[in-house]
Amino acid sequence: MIGSQPGSDSNGADSRADRSREESAEHVLSLQKVEYMFGIVGVPVIEVAMAAQAAGIRYVGMRNEQAACYAASAIGYLTGRPVVVIGGSTDQNLETAGAFQEFPQVEACRLYSKFSARPSSLEVIPSVIEKAVRTSMYGRPGACYVDIAGDMVNAKVDRSKVRFAIISLSFYDIVLVVSCCPTPPVSLAHHGAITEALSALRAAKKPLVIIGKGAAYGRAETALREFVEIAGLPFLPTPMGKGVLPDDHPNCVAAARSRALLQADVVLLFGARLNWILHFGLPPRFNPNVKIIQVDLCAEEMGNNVSPAVALLGDINAIVIQLLEVLRKDDWKYPSDTEWWSTLKDKIVANAKISKALALQSTVPMNYYTVFHHVSQLLPHDCIIVSEGANTMDIGRTMLNNRLPRHRLDAGTFGTMGVGLGFAIAAACVERSEHSNQRIVCVEGDSAFGFSGMEVETMCRYNLPVVIIVVNNNGIYNGVDAETWKEMAKMGDLTSIAPPVTLLPEARYDEVMTAFGGRGFLVRTVEELHSALQLSLSDWERPSLLNVLIEPSSDRKPQVTVTCQEYIFSVILRSTGQNEKIHCSF
Repeated sequence: MIGSQPGSDSNGADSRADRSREESAEHVLSLQKVEYMFGIVGVPVIEVAMAAQAAGIRYVGMRNEQAACYAASAIGYLTGRPVVVIGGSTDQNLETAGAFQEFPQVEACRLYSKFSARPSSLEVIPSVIEKAVRTSMYGRPGACYVDIAGDMVNAKVDRSKVRFAIISLSFYDIVLVVSCCPTPPVSLAHHGAITEALSALRAAKKPLVIIGKGAAYGRAETALREFVEIAGLPFLPTPMGKGVLPDDHPNCVAAARSRALLQADVVLLFGARLNWILHFGLPPRFNPNVKIIQVDLCAEEMGNNVSPAVALLGDINAIVIQLLEVLRKDDWKYPSDTEWWSTLKDKIVANAKISKALALQSTVPMNYYTVFHHVSQLLPHDCIIVSEGANTMDIGRTMLNNRLPRHRLDAGTFGTMGVGLGFAIAAACVERSEHSNQRIVCVEGDSAFGFSGMEVETMCRYNLPVVIIVVNNNGIYNGVDAETWKEMAKMGDLTSIAPPVTLLPEARYDEVMTAFGGRGFLVRTVEELHSALQLSLSDWERPSLLNVLIEPSSDRKPQVTVTCQEYIFSVILRSTGQNEKIHCSF
């Protein structure tokens, strides 16, 4: 958008040579089909947001700029449209003078984005934005940044002098999601590499398919399902790859993940990185002699940590179709009666028994497994699950099934805490515009909720019927119960005594939601969990928050570590002059 405050020329007539802010916003809408804008406005961009609304763009005012960016990135993932951040900076004539909030934004953003630039004049803004959008789409998708000087925001330009490109935008200090135009070209793998990859699969005794986020973003679900079923291969998804194929698909071996990764001799990697999430593809979590067939859109990703036996570079969906074409001709299928399948199925059954035993415990407070077992029974199969936290996210991932692609949003590669509520708001906006009748369920650890908890006001303001489940163990990884907290408080200054991982016991997060007009529930028992979740899922008028209190020391399995209670005991020993040593690991 190139424009200024609504106005007229010296004769009182509209100037056709100058574009006003509203006219430009409509132009942006028609060219870009922009649907969503997330941000926090202030002078002089209040009018920009108002003009966007007048043009039909949905503006969602957030309570935190980080949450606005998280929401925009989630929209990009869910809709396949890239994210472009348009930021404002110092007036050009004040640069280097120490102006308000003067900072080298373009230079800083180059470290974290695919493209970062500041147009030198009003006339070139459209072409710079066009390059930003094109760069964000081509190759591996990624965010781009365009910086607009403050004096350009309210300036006018002669339309005849503008260097027009495919698109034109100049929003100041706003995060935008821009439609893909032009469509990125689709690249295919070399035919020889396709043949080589299938030869490696045929020779495998213990093959494994890993489905990553790249396959989800690439909309490869239909072709991948046909490929897995025709080839008869076991698969497991990465966290954001869940749902590309249903978690309850008979070929899914996610419940035997460790065994599958350790013993597979050939791994076909679809759009997943061999980073920390997949243990870098290295021993002791992987077979030292494993052969990797790597399918990725990004050439630079090939060979990271492990050199691939075969590299298939290109669009993931297109490459799966290439593999299918050859597979259909060869009429090959991995046998279902192999020792490998038996090993995986036995491990799945064994792990299921352990999880079930934990889930059916009737103790109060509940543990993670009990909570997720009962939540999973009530959640609709088509709901979008947003999740963040430590144990909450890790255990929830194994127990809350996804059956549709792009229906799980979590902390991702960087493990960024605070993304949950922004992601949920974005998903709720998409659900509302598409009238999909899909519930958005945000499963949070109590620590993770604290990063962006004020966004519950955003949900209430826009009547977004998100269901938030805070799994509250009073801490980061582990907490302490209320009685232990009181005893610690009697000992002196809590900043010297309380374990660094503890949070206030039984904090009333549910009352944060009710304070803004949403539904809040304090949950201690299975019966209360069922009642609160059923009521929340039936309410399409407002958001809900279930504050589920669990055992503070609950964990995914017994750990050879020191609990908070043991840590407190060591503090007591030290405070009484006893020098017993204790090694703590949280």
